[in-house]
Amino acid sequence: MSLQYGIQLPVQSQSTIYAEPWEAAAGPDDLLAIARAAERAGFAYLASCDHVAIPRRLASAMSTVWYDPVATLAFLAAATERIRLLSHVAVVGLRHPLLTAKQFATLDHLSGGRLILGVGAGHVREEFEALGVDFEQRGPVLDECIDALRAALGPDEYPEHHGKLYDFGGLGQRPRPTQEHVPVWVGGSSPAAVRRAALRGDGWLPQGDPRDRLPAQIARIRRLREEAARGGAADGCGQGPFTIGAIAEPLYIGNPGWAVGRRTLTGEPEQLAESLRAYQAMGVHQLQVRFRSRSRTELTDQMEAFGTQVARLL
Repeated sequence: MSLQYGIQLPVQSQSTIYAEPWEAAAGPDDLLAIARAAERAGFAYLASCDHVAIPRRLASAMSTVWYDPVATLAFLAAATERIRLLSHVAVVGLRHPLLTAKQFATLDHLSGGRLILGVGAGHVREEFEALGVDFEQRGPVLDECIDALRAALGPDEYPEHHGKLYDFGGLGQRPRPTQEHVPVWVGGSSPAAVRRAALRGDGWLPQGDPRDRLPAQIARIRRLREEAARGGAADGCGQGPFTIGAIAEPLYIGNPGWAVGRRTLTGEPEQLAESLRAYQAMGVHQLQVRFRSRSRTELTDQMEAFGTQVARLL
């Protein structure tokens, strides 16, 4: 089985950790061109982040540029046909599950069933406080949100969920998702997040774990799921297909001729493919790739080269 590859969109989030200088002046036309290039190059998905508002204390590092993921992915859904649409990650605990379900069910319906719902606990205290959500309880909030979203994104027009934080039933929501089962990938690399992914998710989105940490994380996920399956969990926890993800080091195909950073993998397609195949050997199913670039054109050229020259060797 070949290793699938996807991309976190540039422009839509501009943290100084990964944003390139050219993104500051970029906009919708650039996002459209990149999304279309990704589809042409065989990328499995486009991903978009989620922050509602950034406090001043974090703005110098994170910036305040964070496009809304539902609006962004819906915009790009209309310009593409096959590529899947991933929220990486939606901080679903900031919103009532019925509201989240309405937005993402509509996105899945409009896109013809291309949604992957990536969820995470969040880390910016001020966002939670401004929206009236207990930051210290964000883990348990996310746990119940996932359960409630399973119901609200399922086949029933009148979904039901009766939990400690959310209680609903007898309320109809249409359109329903096109997919019979919307995959939920859980983000995060803390012990609690890995456990949550293993037992409540259909996949795991690590938070940039270095290669040497991945085998132990993957082994723990497998162990937790096997234990849950042996225990015969009534709610299906730990059962069914599961997608393990990873985020690759920054890439540049060929000789960059400029300072791309010491962590960036560079070289000929065969060299890069050999390096990336190590992820597959660990048990990774989908790899999120990123490219160093000085312009939109350089980025889309790198994406095309990856799709035509590197991906076929994976």
